[in-house]
Amino acid sequence: MSKVEFSQLGHLALITLNRPDKLNAVDHDMVTAITAALDGWADDDTVATVAIRGAGTRGLCAGGDILALHHHISTGQADAATAFWRDEYHLNATIARFPKPYLSIMDGIVLGGGVGLSAHGSHRVVTERSQVGMPETAIGFVPDVGGTWLLSHAPGELGTYLALTAESVGPGDALALGLAEHFVPSGRIFELLHRAAHSDIEDAIAAVASAPPAAQLLPHRKWIDRAFNAASMRELEDNLGHVGTSAADRALARIARNSPTALELTLAALRRARGLNSLEEALAQELRVSVRCFALPDFAEGIRARVIDRDRTPNWADSCPNPAWTEPYFQPLHPAELHTIKNTRSNQ
Repeated sequence: MSKVEFSQLGHLALITLNRPDKLNAVDHDMVTAITAALDGWADDDTVATVAIRGAGTRGLCAGGDILALHHHISTGQADAATAFWRDEYHLNATIARFPKPYLSIMDGIVLGGGVGLSAHGSHRVVTERSQVGMPETAIGFVPDVGGTWLLSHAPGELGTYLALTAESVGPGDALALGLAEHFVPSGRIFELLHRAAHSDIEDAIAAVASAPPAAQLLPHRKWIDRAFNAASMRELEDNLGHVGTSAADRALARIARNSPTALELTLAALRRARGLNSLEEALAQELRVSVRCFALPDFAEGIRARVIDRDRTPNWADSCPNPAWTEPYFQPLHPAELHTIKNTRSNQ
């Protein structure tokens, strides 16, 4: 059974992530296969729209295959990890620039790499079951797959909140953050795909869309914007400690569970992403940070604690109190870091 399946119904080409036992986690082979399919469909006159969905009932995709990445870490295969990230980020950019409508069915769990496969699409649909997030700081990593671009352009500091707390949000908040734009009840997804196969995508969505649930974060927007508007984690945590609400206290407690190193790097990455000119520039920046995070002890420790041993008690390294230590992580990669990866863009 293939880990990703491709089919066509009418003029709809359909990508089905087919690893339901692993919550459709995406590995390198799947990334390569999806990229090749999109390249073919871009010039195929029989295809008017492309859609992506996940097999099973739990979600679209829980992210990249972090067990494979942990294997790369434990065996010292930096080349393999770098190759995966480069090809995955290339796919994210391909989705964002795809010349035809790209319909993302963001039903159920959509995390990390799943956001990269869906939230860059032209037509993004959430359901009442959607749980969308970028939980990388909880495993000692930094939001990637264009996540720093998406979150840094969310209203106010909502994206910063989502990245640093590693929370998942429901459909109303996914819409409020700009990670999706349509709400369709899960019971009408099959109808949506059938309509998209035989009619204009806008008409297909309009026929099944409903009013979304209320966003849960928006009532807290005022204190989130004030507290998360900070240049360092120390300043941000101090801001949260002075808000004086139970919601702010919970946010501070969630942040305290995450990797201090990853938190500081994430905050720096989000601030830098706001000043970039394109998704591609953000992806190039993310590659620099991802390659360098590979060598940090928190990445392996975070995967161990949450996915392998599942004791949820990571032994994080302490972060440097001076946020200037993050600067080298954003510098262009040099040949020793890129190893044998070919066709490296000069701005990476």
